[in-house]
Amino acid sequence: MSKTALPTDASGFVLLSDFVPHIVQEIRYYSTFNFIGERIDGYEEPVALLSIEAARALKAAATELAVQGYRLKVFDAYRPVAAVRQFILWGIEDTDVRMKPYFYPDLEKQELFQRGYIAKQSSHSRGSAIDVTLLDMRTGRELDMGSPFDLFSEVSHPDYRGISEEQFENRMLLQRAMLRNGFMPLDCEWWHFVLRDEPYPDTYFTFPVSAASLRR
Repeated sequence: MSKTALPTDASGFVLLSDFVPHIVQEIRYYSTFNFIGERIDGYEEPVALLSIEAARALKAAATELAVQGYRLKVFDAYRPVAAVRQFILWGIEDTDVRMKPYFYPDLEKQELFQRGYIAKQSSHSRGSAIDVTLLDMRTGRELDMGSPFDLFSEVSHPDYRGISEEQFENRMLLQRAMLRNGFMPLDCEWWHFVLRDEPYPDTYFTFPVSAASLRR
């Protein structure tokens, strides 16, 4: 049974680094290295926030993967509505395509929405979706997934077979661990997962990404 929540209420969320101590974070939308090329609205700190339920499931996945010699690395978790609004305005009005060679080399901006790479309402804003990859604990390096995070292309579809067997198996290693621990994948992004039984399926939260949001 889903809970009732106000969009401004962060009481059901946790700071992921507190809940999963060994998780690695590279919050791309706090940086300028993303498909827009500037820090995204609502990202006040380079931290990952997640619903308590999703954080608990992610901790279980992280523990399972650690036994196999891997650590989870997070690119994005909770994403406020303001960030999604910026994505939409950028797609409709902004003529800036400076990041096109890195993130959408074969597509026009409008196609990113048509093909489902960018949603007008994001599951991230419901607080139980996460973008992750794997690090090899022996080398400290990311596993080769066949495409980088946020490359909007068919190559990034989880089931794309035009990559090496090792790259495909790396994707499946991540996917299997996430599925076993209650997450569902997205058919066009190997890095994206959402909690199957998310606690706030109808609420799109607005509070900013910062530790201070949890103390208000």
